[in-house]
Amino acid sequence: MALNLNRVPMPTQDADVRNKNFKEVATGYTAAMAKEEADRCLQCKKPLCVPACPVNINIPKFIAEIAEGNVAAAGETLKDTNALPAVCGRVCPQESQCEGACVLNKKGAPVAIGRLERYAADLQIERGDFKMGKKPSTGKKVAILGGGPAGLTCASELAKEGHAVTIYEALHCAGGVLMYGIPEFRLPKDIVQTEISAIEELGVEIKVNNIAGKINTVDELMKEEGFDAVFIGTGAGLPYFLNIPGENYNGVYSANEFLTRTNLMKAYDFPNNVTPIMVGDAVAVVGAGNVAMDAARTALRLGAKKSYIVYRRAIEQVPARKEELEHAIEEGVELKLLTSPTEILGNEEGWVTGMTCLSYELGEPDDSGRRRPVVIEGSEHLVEVDTVVMAIGQGPNPVLLETIDGLELNKWGNVVADESGKTSIEGVYAGGDIVTGAATVILAMGAGKDAAKAMNEYLSNK
Repeated sequence: MALNLNRVPMPTQDADVRNKNFKEVATGYTAAMAKEEADRCLQCKKPLCVPACPVNINIPKFIAEIAEGNVAAAGETLKDTNALPAVCGRVCPQESQCEGACVLNKKGAPVAIGRLERYAADLQIERGDFKMGKKPSTGKKVAILGGGPAGLTCASELAKEGHAVTIYEALHCAGGVLMYGIPEFRLPKDIVQTEISAIEELGVEIKVNNIAGKINTVDELMKEEGFDAVFIGTGAGLPYFLNIPGENYNGVYSANEFLTRTNLMKAYDFPNNVTPIMVGDAVAVVGAGNVAMDAARTALRLGAKKSYIVYRRAIEQVPARKEELEHAIEEGVELKLLTSPTEILGNEEGWVTGMTCLSYELGEPDDSGRRRPVVIEGSEHLVEVDTVVMAIGQGPNPVLLETIDGLELNKWGNVVADESGKTSIEGVYAGGDIVTGAATVILAMGAGKDAAKAMNEYLSNK
């Protein structure tokens, strides 16, 4: 049988339809599509895809089970190592991880591992049989600060080992960036909450509206409430700005606020939901990562006639996933590359009217190996917009960290932790964006899993 070098395309909504609604863009594989794609897997004796996965899913096994028509077994295989497979199948950058390591890359397209993961996980959710096994109670208590990808993963792994786990989440529902940051059209919120429900069924208690560092400190949790260990997974929720004139005008948002209002607070369904959001005719999103693409695509769905990505480097340097960039362009997002704002302009009422920008050309490579943007003299120009969204990254929120005596931080304010998540305080571990800075969902999950393993060993010897 000839080797199939072409992956099965993912069905999607038409671009001119989906850019006006918040329904999921990708509609998912059918059973026939999934089997056809699964049959492409070579079942390598030494699969390179598994070590390339931050949570070490047994990828050949679950794909073989799909190929054999045993999708229920595939779902169980995924849940053995991944508490959030339906999430990961949608938002993981597989092209730089498992799929990037696939040997089929040498001759054609890699196996669509993420699409197959989504297929098996979605059917598992439909069947409602996503329960995970757990060991008898150890009598040990663990507090997890932050209910995002790192915290949820750490919690599920520790609960499986028989420990009593409590998650403290600042917002009114768990999920972290999965709920407030990633739009509904990429990651349906009912999918997130269903997978979180499976974690709760392990016995994990989730306390929402509970701001760590304000409601309780790490010291209080361990000395007064009897927790044997604590995991800090509070993410990177403090937005960065350019610190240019005009950033205080009405109509300037951080990407965090813009997406939180839209996703978590459902501003797209105002007034049925009570949080409004102001979006004018023209929106400029500064930055070009996945968050920037999410914001620019969201702006169109909220009614903007023009949505721009403003980025000071070239298209080959755009950090967003290729698929997200392609989807944004298909939907009508315009790219203003080699461009950067120097000032945001406004009217007498305090509302944004435009941005003054400079144009750039690429010079010599910088320390990252990318060609450095160099200002073109005399290139100052006006971009007329009503709304500006800053999507240039975010860092650790100091609310919790400033209450922990003896916790070592680096110069950026992130927690210093070793590969196992161990911090400078005994019994306190950390992982995800609070350690690495803003990164991907799956890397945060991998950190949570690594920390859970080390914490289980610590608790076993305590």
